[in-house]
Amino acid sequence: MSTLAASLAQPLTVDAAGPRPGLRMVHSRIIGGLFIGGFLAYGTGFALVTSVVGAPDFLTTIAAHQSTLVLGALLMLLTIVTDVWRAVVFFPVLGERGRATALTYLAAQIISVVLFFIGALGLLLTVPLGQFAADAGGAGADWAKGLGSLLVQSNAIAYQMAQMALAFGSLALWAFGFRVRLIPRAFAAWALVGYVVLLAGCVAELFGMRISLMLSTPGALFELALPFWLFVKGFNPNS
Repeated sequence: MSTLAASLAQPLTVDAAGPRPGLRMVHSRIIGGLFIGGFLAYGTGFALVTSVVGAPDFLTTIAAHQSTLVLGALLMLLTIVTDVWRAVVFFPVLGERGRATALTYLAAQIISVVLFFIGALGLLLTVPLGQFAADAGGAGADWAKGLGSLLVQSNAIAYQMAQMALAFGSLALWAFGFRVRLIPRAFAAWALVGYVVLLAGCVAELFGMRISLMLSTPGALFELALPFWLFVKGFNPNS
């Protein structure tokens, strides 16, 4: 958490390293659009995937729902584009003074999307596994069903770990944003509280306490509200 501490410790004096006001508004709207795009892509993909793998004995019917599963997994993988590109666009917004924070956020997003990729790959592997289960029968089918459940659970674990990386990077980002008033301080404080709660929920989930969905709500609401602020007001040009 050294970067987080460094962000909080930085002085409030403003340098001229950030983009010009017009460019800053463009960057603000790009980041806002990427927040919404990533949220919608992953949410839609997750819903499609869950409609298939959430059914009992889903391997027996996976051939009939293959298109739905593959489309859902590909939508989930769109976060590789939206999340990493969003982190890249933050570099000119944060300027030279926030370069360490921007690098931390980018690194966290890269870790996050790699974990998303691993989870989605596991889901896609259930398609050939379903065909194997249909052809094998008997003990082979039972073995395939067990492996299918393991792949689905692996995606759930990868998701929680990805959210932990996201929470860490976002804490560093919005601690810096709070300090330099990148957005209104009350808004940035909402982000800090939301991501701390999200991080706690992800850790709890790994220990078997099914509370991450509830604890992700404050952070999710912030990520839904932030784009609208960025579209209308943008990042503070004096930060």
